Amino acid sequence: MKLLTKEKKAAVRQVMYLSIPAILAEISSIIMQYIDAAMVGHIGAHATAAIGLVSTTTWLIGGLCISSATGFSVQIAQLCGAKRYEDASGVFKQALKCCMVFGLLLMGAALAVSRPLPSLLRGDRALYDDASAYFFIFALALPFEQLRYVCGSALQCSGNMKTPSILNTLLCVLDVLFNTLFIFGLDMGVKGAALGTAASEVCISLLMFFFAAFKSDTLSFRIGGSGRLTGSCLKTALRIAIPSAFEHTIMCAAYVATTYIAAPLGTVSLAANSLAVTAESLCYMPGYGIGSAATTLVGQSIGAGDKAKAKSYANICVIMGMLIMAVSGIIMFFISPFVFTLLTSSAEVAALGTLVLRIEVFAEPLYGASIVCAGALRGAGDTLLPSIMSLISMWGVRITSSVFLVRIMGLKGMWIAMCGELCFRGIIFLIRLMRGKWLDIKLKI
Repeated sequence: MKLLTKEKKAAVRQVMYLSIPAILAEISSIIMQYIDAAMVGHIGAHATAAIGLVSTTTWLIGGLCISSATGFSVQIAQLCGAKRYEDASGVFKQALKCCMVFGLLLMGAALAVSRPLPSLLRGDRALYDDASAYFFIFALALPFEQLRYVCGSALQCSGNMKTPSILNTLLCVLDVLFNTLFIFGLDMGVKGAALGTAASEVCISLLMFFFAAFKSDTLSFRIGGSGRLTGSCLKTALRIAIPSAFEHTIMCAAYVATTYIAAPLGTVSLAANSLAVTAESLCYMPGYGIGSAATTLVGQSIGAGDKAKAKSYANICVIMGMLIMAVSGIIMFFISPFVFTLLTSSAEVAALGTLVLRIEVFAEPLYGASIVCAGALRGAGDTLLPSIMSLISMWGVRITSSVFLVRIMGLKGMWIAMCGELCFRGIIFLIRLMRGKWLDIKLKI
C-alpha cells in the first residue's frame, strides 16, 4: 500500500510538473484575449460586436489548425515514450510539410469568405466593414498560426512544456505592445486589434519553430530522422486528425450557430455574449492546460506499453481538472461584475454579460471533466468516438435547446442551454474514460 501511495504521489508530481507550465500558458493566452477585449471594448460596443461577430469563425479555423497538428503530435508523444527519438524527429519533419500546406489552403479559403462572412452570420449591416477587415487580417496570419501550433504541440508532446509556455506568454506581451501601437498609437481601431495579434503571431511562430527544429533534444533536425513522407505516418495522422478536425468543426460550427441565433437580439446582446465567452475562458483554460499534460502523459505511457500508468495519469488529470475549474467557477461568480468593468465601458453590456456568465459557471466542474478526458483519450489515439459524442452533445442538446429558450428568455435562455449541455457532455466523457476501452487502441507508428 505504501508503494502504491508513493507511486501515486510521484504521478501527481509529474502531472503538476507538466500541467503548471501548460496552465500558465493557457492563462496567459486568456489574458491576451482580455487585453484585446478591453482595448477594443473601450472603443465602444460597436467594435466589440464587430469582432464578436466573426470570432466564432476564427475559432473554427484555429481548431482545424490544432487538429492537423494533433495528428502528428500524438505520434510524437508515443514515439518519445518508446524512446524512438529519431523516428519522432522524422514525424515532426513530416508534420511541418503537411501542416504548412494545410495552413496555406486555410488562408486562401478564409480570404475568399472574409467579405461575405458578416452578412452570412446575420450581423448588423453597420458591423460589416470592421468585421470583414478583422477577419481578412486574421486570414493572412493563418500560416504562422499553423506553424506555432505544429511546433508548440510537438514540443509539448515530447515532454517540453516549458518552452511553449514561455513563448505563449511572450505572445501576450507582444500582443499588448502591438495592440497599443496599432489601436491607439496609429488610431486603427478594429483593424489595429487584428494587426496587433497578427504581428505577435508571426514573431512567436518563428521562435517556436527555431526551438523545435534546432534546440529540442528529441525533435531537432540534427537528430537525423527522415522527413520523407511515409504512408504509415500520414495514415495514422489522418486517423487522429480527421475525427479531431470533425470535433472542432462541429463544436465551432455550433458556436457559429449560437452567434447566428444571438445576432438578431441586437448589438448589446451580441457584445455581451462575446465578452461573456471571453470572461468565461479564464475558468476553463486551466482545464485545457491539464488536458495538454494528459495527452502527453497518456501518449508516452501508451508508447512505453504501460496501460496501468496511462489510466492512472488520466484519472489524476481529470480529478485535478475538475477541482481547479470548480474553484475558478466559484471565483468567477463573485468577480464577474469587476471583470466586465475591465472589458467594456458600456454599463448595459456589462450587466447582461454578468447575468449570463453567472448562469454558466455552475457547469465548470463537468466542463473540466470533458476537456481533460478528451485530452487523455487523444493521447491514446481515441478521437473518433469523442468527436461523435461532442456532435450529439452540441447539436442535440445545446443548439436545439438554445433555439427554443432564446425565443422565451433572450440571451439568458441561450446560456442556460449552454450550462445544461456542458454538464451533459462532462458526464458522457467521464463514462467513456471509466470504461477503459480506449486503452486497447493501437496506432501503427
